[in-house]
Formats: sequence, structure tokens, C-alpha cells
Amino acid sequence: MSSLARNRDYRLLWMGQALSESGFHTAMIAFPLLVLALTGSPAASGLVLGVVAAAQLIAGLPAGALVDRWNRKKVMLWCEAVQAAAVAGLAVALWQRVATVPLLVAVALVMGVCRALFEPAEEACLPRLVTAEQVPAAVAMNAARGYAGQLSGTALGGFLFAIGRMVPFVFDACTHLLAFAGLVFVRVPPRPVEPRPVRHLGREILAGLRWVWHQPPLRVTTLCVVVLNFFFSAYYLVIIMLAAERGVPPGEIGVMAAMLGAGGILGALAAPALHRRISPYVLIAGVFWALTALTPIAVLLPNGYLLGALFAAMALLPPAANTTINAYQLLITPDDLRGRLSAVMAVVAGVAGAAGPAFGGWLVDALPGSDAVLVCAGAIAAVTVVVTLNRTMRSFPRQISAESPAAMDSPR
Repeated sequence: MSSLARNRDYRLLWMGQALSESGFHTAMIAFPLLVLALTGSPAASGLVLGVVAAAQLIAGLPAGALVDRWNRKKVMLWCEAVQAAAVAGLAVALWQRVATVPLLVAVALVMGVCRALFEPAEEACLPRLVTAEQVPAAVAMNAARGYAGQLSGTALGGFLFAIGRMVPFVFDACTHLLAFAGLVFVRVPPRPVEPRPVRHLGREILAGLRWVWHQPPLRVTTLCVVVLNFFFSAYYLVIIMLAAERGVPPGEIGVMAAMLGAGGILGALAAPALHRRISPYVLIAGVFWALTALTPIAVLLPNGYLLGALFAAMALLPPAANTTINAYQLLITPDDLRGRLSAVMAVVAGVAGAAGPAFGGWLVDALPGSDAVLVCAGAIAAVTVVVTLNRTMRSFPRQISAESPAAMDSPR
């Protein structure tokens, strides 16, 4: 297997998106700070961030169907160009002192829709940019890129905002322009089957949902993603609230979040090797058992640094399981359905990730912090038993056959 480092097109795409991810998360930190400075309203700050997430979720399924219709490279180029223009316009408005909350909401809406389109377009292109054997490594490297972008953007956002209100958005615009420039030179091989003539969008979305539902491994792994995202995002909020309840300083809580991201980066870098050496069933079930063992330990840890170390340990293994699941999903799915597959996965994971903190907040209100932790731990343990006993998971294929249609679509 040739190294991904020698794959010029994947390297250009990866580096451009590493910049773009950092710029996006820089803006995400700056948005609430800016709204708070303009209005003094925490509720308005939350509204702007909520618009980004809501736009991604609402546009997600239609975006996946459109990506399967359109030229995917052009979709990615337009998304980068439009985001650059939107945040640059916001920077100009701040410079002219005419920025308003409705303008910020509009920019947030544009960013959410563009991400809803870009992500399935990139994922659908991935098996055409790398060989079938390289797909797991590419999936893992993309996950590491996401963690690194979130960490660097979070660190940069507050620092750049302190320099000037417009500075984070200027930085974000520049990263999108650089990502656009890199994308121009990415050579995406032509699709094996040309997109079909435009049909009814709703029927195309349903076709994507039916494809996921009628493939048992896709259906089961999708449900795994939903449930794990839901309970882990609830657990994350519960731990933050538990730390605050115990008097952990805000700085230590920030370290906790950073250590979770650092653990994710290390886990993503180790994922390709784990994927090659461990069978999918053992790897996926092992991740659930590891989380089951680790989640209750939080009730015994007295400070933010130890809780951060726990977060880092919990973040190490999931990227390997995600690599196995996502690579299988991409390779088994026909090219003309890959955009919709990616969109379905993003939407269900996003819904679970949004609903989980709400459930966690309810738990914290209803129970003492330690009891809330144990409820989340018990729920994850119950899911782990189901995953372990599930027949579809036990027979999860180790790899895609080189003769499968999806694998044959990949460039050699």
C-alpha cells in the first residue's frame, strides 16, 4: 500500500481543510464573544451558534442528495468561496462598525449550509482520491485533522478576538481562501457513472435512507453511532457540571476539554494500525467495553487534571472504531449514493449530539452529580451488552473484497 503522504491530491485536500477547520473553529469561538460584546446578551450568543448547528442539520439530508447530483469538486470550491465571502463581509462590517446580530445570524446560516454541503462532497470523493486499501488511513487522518482544527481554532479564537473583533473573521476568511486555492489543483477522477437526470429531491433523499436501512451492517453501526453520541455528549456535560460543583477552576475545565481533543488526535493517528491488526467486531465491541469501564471512574476523581486524563483515555479508542465503520460504509456504498450516506450519518450523529447535552442537563437538575454520572455509565454499559451480543456485529466483515463493486470503483 502506497503512503498517503505520496498522494498529491489527497495531501492538497487534507492541508487545505486543516486550515479551513482551524479558521471555522476560530470563528465559532469568536461569534459568542462578539455577540456578547454587541448586545450583552448570553441568549443572543447562544442563538448565533445554534443557527450554525441547526442549518447543518436541516440542510443535511437535502445536501447529501444534491451532492450526488452535482460535480462534487465544484460543490467544495463553491462552499469555500461562499464562506470566505461571508466572513470577509462580516469583517468589513465590523471594521465599519455597522455589524448587527441579524448579520451575524445570516453569516452563521451560510456557514452551516456550506458545511452541510462540503462534508458529504468530500467524503464521497475520498474513495476516488485514494485506493480502497488507503481509505481507512484517509478516514483516520481526516478525523485527526478535525480534532486538530478544533483544538487550534479554540486556542486561537480568544487570542485573536483580544487583538481586535474583526481579526478572527479575517483569519477565517484567509483560511477558506487558501483551502479554495488548494482545491483548485486537486484532481478528482471522473465518477464511474454520470449523475442521473434531476429527479424529485424527496425521493432521492428517501433512496439514501432506504439504502442505509436495508444494509444490516450500515443500519446497526448507524444505531451504534447515534446511541454512543447521545450518551457520551450527555456524559460530557454531566462531567463539566460535576467539576464545577466540586469547585474546579474554569482554567482546569478548559484543560479537560483540551485533553479530550488531544486524546482524539492520538487515537486517530493510531487508528490505521489498530484497524489493520484487530478484527472489526473485537475493535468496535472493545471500544464500548473500554468506555463502560472508564465512565464511572469520574465519580472518584477530585480535580480537573485527573478528569482531563480520563477524557484523554476515553478519546483514544473511538477513532479506531469510527475508522473501521466509516471505511466500510464508504466502500460498500455505490458512488452515486455516497453523498447521501455521509449526510445520513452526519444528521443522525448531529441530532444525537444535540439531544445528549439536553438529556445531561436534565440529569444534573434531577440527580446529584455522581448519580448522573452513574446513570450515563449504566446506559453505556447496557448498549455495550447489546453491541456484544448482536449477530450482525459479530459477523461484521473484516475488509471489503477487492471484487466488490464499490472497491472496484476506487482508483488503483
